[in-house]
Amino acid sequence: MSEDQKKQLEQQLWNIANTLRGKMDADEFRDYILGFIFYKYLSERMELFANEILKQDKLSFNAINSQMADANEFLEAIKEEALEKLGYFLKPEELFSAVAIRGNSDDDSEQNSTNFILGDLQKILTNIQLSTMGTASEEDFDNLFEDMDLNSTKLGKTPEARNTIIAKVMAHLDKIDFRLEETGLDVLGDAYEYLIGQFASGAGKKAGEFYTPQEVSKILAKLVTVGKHKLKSVYDPTCGSGSLLLRVAREVKDVGNFYGQEMNRTTYNLARMNMILHGIHYRKFDIKQDDTLERPQHLGQTFEAIVANPPFSAQWSANPLFTSDDRFSQFGKLAPSSKADFAFVQHMIYHLAENGTMAIVLPHGVLFRGGAELHIRKYLIEQKNFLDAVIGLPANIFYGTSIPTCILVFKKCRENPDNVLFIDASKGFEKVKTQNILRDEHIDQIIETYGNRTVTEKYSYNATLQEIAENDYNLNIPRYVDTFEEEEEIDIQAVMLEIKQLEAKRAELDIEIDVYFKELGLIF
Repeated sequence: MSEDQKKQLEQQLWNIANTLRGKMDADEFRDYILGFIFYKYLSERMELFANEILKQDKLSFNAINSQMADANEFLEAIKEEALEKLGYFLKPEELFSAVAIRGNSDDDSEQNSTNFILGDLQKILTNIQLSTMGTASEEDFDNLFEDMDLNSTKLGKTPEARNTIIAKVMAHLDKIDFRLEETGLDVLGDAYEYLIGQFASGAGKKAGEFYTPQEVSKILAKLVTVGKHKLKSVYDPTCGSGSLLLRVAREVKDVGNFYGQEMNRTTYNLARMNMILHGIHYRKFDIKQDDTLERPQHLGQTFEAIVANPPFSAQWSANPLFTSDDRFSQFGKLAPSSKADFAFVQHMIYHLAENGTMAIVLPHGVLFRGGAELHIRKYLIEQKNFLDAVIGLPANIFYGTSIPTCILVFKKCRENPDNVLFIDASKGFEKVKTQNILRDEHIDQIIETYGNRTVTEKYSYNATLQEIAENDYNLNIPRYVDTFEEEEEIDIQAVMLEIKQLEAKRAELDIEIDVYFKELGLIF
């Protein structure tokens, strides 16, 4: 698929999404359109899978119906294999295309029985989940469609109005070919990511709850995969829609398993959909829903790559009981309750494998704030020597906040244990409307500088541990990367001469003006 075709598909989907919008907020109609796209994906994948099984019988999945003598036998055999390989099952009459056709029938004579699909559709979405009960994929499909309330008055005041708009959306989606049979393409996955990004751009501050801008995701993903072609595991403790985890997978040939935790229930559902829709087998991802700091779900596990864009300076309990928690106990201090930034760092360090790399986006305050944060910072550098790099990013690159941010990179086994690399990438961006955007050349410069630990005047510097100690473990980037631009020397004599010449010119003009005023009988 060409780039133009890809953009055309993305625009088609966005136009269909706006059919649903009405008076709904961006995050509300997002849940519906992404849910419908996901249902279409499950249907098409089910149909392709079943057709492959039925090939030897010279049958298509759509052809199986209740009138066939051995219909149940076929369906049970397909269901058994589908639950093992796909993790779910749909009957032929439950497929997206079948429901879309029923909802858009030209025969209006039996409107209530033929065209009315709301009841069937709600049952089908429930049946997808029920088909997984008692199987290995049960948790991954549990309440996956709970945010798609087809009886919501936001879709229409009456059931008929809701039915009409849903049937219309399904008809439009049914015409789009996601080309799932072309295994080398991830057309639908890319389109899904595009839509999530579009919703984020319209969601303002809420966007930070579920989406990391693509260019930042790309930097984090590249940082944790430098020099690697395969990863045993990748983990995101604040995984949002799962886009950051999937971005890491693009940077290597293979990722063994994906792990994540997300506090928001709706976003957690979105993350699971995103994983499945990108072809990640249900046995290869483990996404949990809960508060990562207060109730971690992956204790005792370590991961080769860890990435995170946690909520900046969020509040947390800082419960004194956590001082005996393995994640925090060795530090002797907890992050302050008003700023959980270092609590996320400590949590991630605990989960980092000995051969792993972690990269986390944080506000600049973590570089220089005192108190408990200084104590933790000092311990990580002086006692553990885990900090590998500090990267300053431009301001105004995140949705919902214009503050400048930084990326901290940590490793337990560092190749360069004698220094910490500082990169000032704050000026490498392009302004697009009200947002600052990182282009590929800006990203490449950051990654190449990190990978080679290059020292570039006014951009990067390898600071020794002694230098950092002498700065009392203050990591503020200007202390290490001199970005001061000398101003051109001013020739005082030339300036004075120019001022005298201007004064003389003004005196001449005053005489001319005075003559004009006298001619008019006025006093200048």
